[in-house]
Amino acid sequence: MKAPLVIAVLPGDGIGPEVMNAGLEVLKALAKTRPALQFEWRHFTGGAQHYADTGNAFPEESMQALGQCDAILFGAIGLPDVRYPNGTEISTQIDIRDRYELYAGVRPVRAMPNTPNVLADARAKAIDFTVLREQTEGFFYSRGKREVDEVGAYDHARITGRGCERLFNFAFRLARERKARGRQGKVTCVDKANVLTSMAYMREQFSKCAQKNPDIAVDYCYVDAMALNLVRKPWDYDVIVTENLFGDILSDLAGGLVGGLGLAPSGDIGDTHAMFQPAHGSAPDIAGRGIANPTAMILSCAMMLEWLGKKHKHPIATEAARLLEDAVHRAYAKRGLKPVELGGSDNTEAITRAVLDELAQGGTR
Repeated sequence: MKAPLVIAVLPGDGIGPEVMNAGLEVLKALAKTRPALQFEWRHFTGGAQHYADTGNAFPEESMQALGQCDAILFGAIGLPDVRYPNGTEISTQIDIRDRYELYAGVRPVRAMPNTPNVLADARAKAIDFTVLREQTEGFFYSRGKREVDEVGAYDHARITGRGCERLFNFAFRLARERKARGRQGKVTCVDKANVLTSMAYMREQFSKCAQKNPDIAVDYCYVDAMALNLVRKPWDYDVIVTENLFGDILSDLAGGLVGGLGLAPSGDIGDTHAMFQPAHGSAPDIAGRGIANPTAMILSCAMMLEWLGKKHKHPIATEAARLLEDAVHRAYAKRGLKPVELGGSDNTEAITRAVLDELAQGGTR
């Protein structure tokens, strides 16, 4: 029997604890029937409320302890009225990305059965692409480096050769994996190379990497055009790779195409560590009401299992990832789930229970 997988649990603020509980419930259900898949949970406290209470968003000893875990499961952090002295919000997840070099922000965008059609085109029912966001440099490089003078305030972007190389290598590996599962096998580089020197450099680095991966198709698009194209023809894309800020914006737009961020999982992945979290925020306006959609959290748990399966050569974790993702899709397809955020009445508990029931029944969609 394999040793338990050590999972750091950081629920955070707002609806974070509510959706985290749902994620842990399905993971525990999977482990209950699979002796080879066991977890050791290590719980951590941090976030905006922790900062308001203690003056410290996330203790250094907790930050160090994350590195001893096999993966990090993250809820949501931030409260709009809690800010640092420089006016920015608490963003512990970005601190963790920086500390552990979680450079690849993987944000799958996949249509869910029986959810409202945001786009009228019938092809929208089969939307399935991934936004890959660089997460350690770009326009976020200036975060925390306050530069203000009598004229105004300044932020600077930083694009490095190392940052590009590891991100683009990740993009081509991801496209190759998707191609093996029947997808296009294409990587689209999104930048603003017609205006910004840093973006022109990024495009040059992408082209060099593309030459080393001739089995994968490539494409280029300026970020403003991509914002248009994602609404006009999102089915044309497979893996979209881009800079930090651009990816932050485009992944939210993409989530809107398939019903909203309540359905949008994400993984923050580096070479040795990874963190998984729903793409949505802490939604303090609905916290404590039991109506938060846990789907993104549960799908993020599936992403975590898939990554753990690869990292530890753990086939049971890989199988569990597939089963969990299938159970979520079947819950929507067969049971007609309609979360409160989409105008329905299915709350956190109802959605979690539907997924658990589908897991218990087994099968594939």
